[in-house]
Amino acid sequence: MRAARLIKMVLLLQSRPSMTAAELARELEVSERTVTRDAQALSEAGVPVYADRGRIGGYRLVGGYRTRLTGLARGEAEALFLSGVPGALREMGLEDAASAARLKVSAALLPSLRDASRTAAQRFHLDAPNWFREPVTPELLPAVANAVWDDRRITARYRRGEHDVERERELEPYGLVLKAGVWYLCARVAAGDGSFRVYRIDRFTAVAAGEERFEREPDFDLPAFWEERAEQFARSILRAEVVVRLSAEGVRRLPHAVDPLSAREALARAGEPDGDDGRVTVTLPVESEEVAHEQLTALGAEVEVLAPASLRERFAAEAVRLAELYGG
Repeated sequence: MRAARLIKMVLLLQSRPSMTAAELARELEVSERTVTRDAQALSEAGVPVYADRGRIGGYRLVGGYRTRLTGLARGEAEALFLSGVPGALREMGLEDAASAARLKVSAALLPSLRDASRTAAQRFHLDAPNWFREPVTPELLPAVANAVWDDRRITARYRRGEHDVERERELEPYGLVLKAGVWYLCARVAAGDGSFRVYRIDRFTAVAAGEERFEREPDFDLPAFWEERAEQFARSILRAEVVVRLSAEGVRRLPHAVDPLSAREALARAGEPDGDDGRVTVTLPVESEEVAHEQLTALGAEVEVLAPASLRERFAAEAVRLAELYGG
């Protein structure tokens, strides 16, 4: 355990100019006293860890010290080769760079670990697009990806929808997200209030990267930003409500038929089962009556619509047509 922690400490210091004891303690999940002891142990073992004293002091490596990747275990080496998604790298125009990086890492590994890339590829594969959807790579994705890597501002023209007017924005491209086969750009608008927004890259009609680099906010967390915006988007489109009674089987299947988060929250607010059949009455946020009809139809007789009346009438009319079709 301690040996692994010492290796991690060296790699952390190797990747940054310096780190305070508090920062190291947080990364290593130990106390600052343990960090002090570990630094002393590394120094005694010949690793040039130097401690800067004072209020803004910290630990750093001196003399350009670098460690080779000989401390990797097999599982760690295989996980390293899983970190790249081949299809996504190819779409961003980074396949050659990733291949060269894998070769260099393989050359630095111990001979016993050099088959890690092959063993990982044999066992795991990520297929990002949804079923029954032909993935289309946006033509401008490589240009956007290059700007993201280089922290270069871009001037982009885009349409929000197929029939929307074309708009132009100067953007600071912070990160790319591949969601269900669709590429999105998380970017800060250079003008105005400098807010962060999300753009579908397949709606860009032109992208031009300038020579100017922007200063990236050091605290920007792409996964956290995406999770927050994705939840906001999911909630923003739920503009209507329906009231339904669900059987036990309907309760189980509801999160698979509608937005899972909304379903779980609605079920948490539901009261006790009513009547002899033990159905539960639930008020469910939905995108629209049409979408609710399409989604709830999948539950069949496990759901009864109570409101709005127009949706209940739609289900009743459909039930009559089904009875006529199958009743004979």
